Amino acid sequence: MRKSIFEGTAAGVFIGIGGAVFLACDNRYLGAVFFTVALLSICLTAQQLYTGKVGMIVVSHTKADFVSLFGCLLGNALGTQLCALCVWIGVPSLKDAARTLVDKKLGMCAPYDPRVLFAGILCGILMYTAVWVYKQKNTVVGILFCVPVFILAGFEHSIADMFYFFCAQEYSLSGLCFIVMVVLGNSLGGMLIPVLSKLAGEGKK
Repeated sequence: MRKSIFEGTAAGVFIGIGGAVFLACDNRYLGAVFFTVALLSICLTAQQLYTGKVGMIVVSHTKADFVSLFGCLLGNALGTQLCALCVWIGVPSLKDAARTLVDKKLGMCAPYDPRVLFAGILCGILMYTAVWVYKQKNTVVGILFCVPVFILAGFEHSIADMFYFFCAQEYSLSGLCFIVMVVLGNSLGGMLIPVLSKLAGEGKK
């Protein structure tokens, strides 16, 4: 678990940096494109991101795998909080942008609204695809397309949301419920494609 926590923390910091550049961009299209620096950095430096890792649990689901996954999620949360702390001190102007974004997220729907869950599922599908393509095909094409798509489509990414909520200093129960719903959605979405692939393989047999 120690390895997962530290590598997860590094991944959380990268996601925070991606979130920071998104907040800093007045043009949401440019922000979506530049956010890809987060997942590119994570994959190229071999760090652990929950949304890219959770789908792998379908293939290998030992007790050690679940412990590692939990450590990764914990590390991601620590990393986004660390990055948010750096933003508070280094670029305090981004706190207002984060506050606006978080208020919009919480204002559009209740934190336990099914829409939050399903927006998380759709993001989970894209994140699994991006990481799978990178690992299996040795190309970053999936990252360059899947990341901007989930942002521009309005899908929810749990680790990015952690950074936005931490940056906005949103530590309410509503905020926690929102994040938990997105984590659940990302988990279901990340596991959907590998489950279908597994069932398709068994069907062929």
